[in-house]
Amino acid sequence: MRLTPIDRVTDITPAAFRENYLLPLKPVIISGISKQWPAYNKWTWDYIKSLVGNVKVGVYNNVRAGAKVPVNGNDGEMLFGEYLDLIQKGPVELRIFLFNIFKHAPIVNEDFVYPDKLMKGFLKSYPMLFVGGEGSIAHMHYDLDLSHIFHTQFIGRKRVLLLKNDQSPLIYKMPFTVESAASFVDWHEHLDTDKFPGLKYAQAYEAILEHGDTMFMPTGYWHHMQYLQSGLALSLRALPSGVFAKLNTIYHLLGMRGFNNMLIKLAPEWWYNRKREIANANAVHAMEKLALAE
Repeated sequence: MRLTPIDRVTDITPAAFRENYLLPLKPVIISGISKQWPAYNKWTWDYIKSLVGNVKVGVYNNVRAGAKVPVNGNDGEMLFGEYLDLIQKGPVELRIFLFNIFKHAPIVNEDFVYPDKLMKGFLKSYPMLFVGGEGSIAHMHYDLDLSHIFHTQFIGRKRVLLLKNDQSPLIYKMPFTVESAASFVDWHEHLDTDKFPGLKYAQAYEAILEHGDTMFMPTGYWHHMQYLQSGLALSLRALPSGVFAKLNTIYHLLGMRGFNNMLIKLAPEWWYNRKREIANANAVHAMEKLALAE
């Protein structure tokens, strides 16, 4: 895989952000945004637990979804406070995503500021928390709603791998899903390019997010995240502009996800294997095109 570090800046003007990152759909890490927020120092495990410790949440392990698991199906439930106690004791391969803490504790909306100066269109009713124990993994995928994301790390460190959506065939995108058939576990040390040779040709960005880092992840970007320490992050989402982009979002959320879940229900084993066959065929075709272009 051809790896490039994600650009890092302390601050950036709206014009520079638009020209260098938003329009070309290129990620960047901005370290200065969150330092002005109360959340930068205020958000600790104890503070978050005091607000929503009694809320029941779905938890997800590191095992890839099997043939009969629908999109976003969780692996269990527990009280959020119990989960936070658990991940602070040591490595725990359990994570929580898309947790709307603000629904249960709207006071935390006062702890951060939307970066409206950089771009418009933020979904201000849907800021989301992402929490993971040390060693937990968010496997390679891109987001169904195709939002632009401002992802700020508050506790712990996290290793991130990003790819533009045009790299989909080379990383074995499965049809009617936002998932890759390839494994990226320990990708920084080893990739199974014998089983997935297309990975050798994919172009990707990498970084380690530290406390206070805000990563701009453009619409449709593939991402794989590994929690190096138990951590917590906030995602602020903004819909991409344009009629086609919005129609594509509707297709992903309703048509594509619904079709995939229907086949999982009707013919799980056949569809599980068929998706991987198609992903492999698309990767072979993409590699052939690259060979012809050289």
